[in-house]
Amino acid sequence: MDSELPDIYCPFPQRTNPHVAHTRAHLDVWTRQTGLVHRESARKRFEQADFGSFVGMVHPTADEEHLDLVADWFVWLFLVDDQLDDGHLGRSPERVRDVVDRMRAVVDGSAPEPQPGEEVPAAVTALADLWKRTTPNAAPHWRTRFAWHLVSYLTTATTWETRNRAEGVVPSEETYIAKRRHTGAIHVCMDLIEIVAGIEAPESIHNDPRFITALEAACNHVCWANDVYSFEKEQVLGEIHNLVHLVRHHRGLGEQQALDHVAERLATETERFLTAEDELLELYPELSGLLVPYLDGMRSWMRGNLDWSRRTPRYNPADVAQYEEPEEYLEEAVLGVPPARKEAAPAPCAAKAPPTG
Repeated sequence: MDSELPDIYCPFPQRTNPHVAHTRAHLDVWTRQTGLVHRESARKRFEQADFGSFVGMVHPTADEEHLDLVADWFVWLFLVDDQLDDGHLGRSPERVRDVVDRMRAVVDGSAPEPQPGEEVPAAVTALADLWKRTTPNAAPHWRTRFAWHLVSYLTTATTWETRNRAEGVVPSEETYIAKRRHTGAIHVCMDLIEIVAGIEAPESIHNDPRFITALEAACNHVCWANDVYSFEKEQVLGEIHNLVHLVRHHRGLGEQQALDHVAERLATETERFLTAEDELLELYPELSGLLVPYLDGMRSWMRGNLDWSRRTPRYNPADVAQYEEPEEYLEEAVLGVPPARKEAAPAPCAAKAPPTG
């Protein structure tokens, strides 16, 4: 790519968590225990991404236990996302329907106990563990919202995106932006701020238009910045669900123009967030004890996402180009759906004599 990545406006301090080394070690154990990562090629790629560093940048003030928990959630989301974005399953919605139903059953409490010898997809096993560790002490309205966001992620990523890929549909910018907050699971991640910070935001705050604006702007910033940094890699994979790609497609811009355009829109989202933040803190001084850490969590997400994206090789096109196909580094056991069988090539006709002369 001849174009340069633009500077992305994000006037928040760089920070990191002192427990990152502990969380890296925890992730190594947890991903092996749950079966999310075990093949050598997948393990190498997983370690290079350094999700421990990512979660430390996003949650710089979390204690060890909460940092481990959100790191597990991040890894689960990233690995499931890889299966859908990079692999064959992202073009076959009907092939992941059963495993998504099993995940939904975990969330709504209807999942049956696994039978002896039953092969359970690693993502389902890991989700059951995460759900058990995350929700017991959470407020009912938080659990309801979190479950809705999680199911929205699963259904949007496995139906809307996969159908677009399968049918060659290029979504509009407006539709994509609305769906992107679900396909990126960013609402799931923002919900976890309350768990990490030990706060409980009432429904009245979540329904306040200023809070909605601040949250939407922060979510857009994270998702669109991700699109900027992953653009070149996703071009290699032929992925259309990227704001830079859609800006180029619909506006007829060149690559650099499209990148710069998205960077300008990111700056606008940052200003929207800052304005809404000021309005919230001025309007609800009596709620500063929960608003300050909540808004700080959004700031850390925007800043940490940028800092990690600049460092991780995950978005380097060479990361995927080194493999003949994504299935070389993807774990079949994550969703438990084997690759579709390819039709065997017709056997050469043995009776035909080789040419002479």
